Amino acid sequence: VQLVESGGGLVQAGGSLRLSCAASGSSFTINDMGWYRQAPGKSRELVAGITSGGSDTVYANSVKGRFTISRPNANNTMYLQMNNMGPGDTAVYYCSVRAETEYGPIISWGQGTQVTVSS
Repeated sequence: VQLVESGGGLVQAGGSLRLSCAASGSSFTINDMGWYRQAPGKSRELVAGITSGGSDTVYANSVKGRFTISRPNANNTMYLQMNNMGPGDTAVYYCSVRAETEYGPIISWGQGTQVTVSS
């Protein structure tokens, strides 16, 4: 499963960005999807996750009420709407997918997209 992210960039504190993640490949079924981020000198952390049907979501405490993860119509594209951003949100953001393939279960990662929030 290949993942392509887009939508990162530079934004001022209080601003918004929307990240997109498109999954492609052959013969796979997505179980769940998620966004992670890694700031310089820190470990990668889960930002938000969404189940295969798009009905259940989970968020890191630091982004609750500001970020929204979505997967319209349970298709192979996932979004992360980020509002009221602050410098603490600066990181490389990665999308991740758990999927079933004809070869068995896999976890795929995108290449990452830089998000920088200026104060």
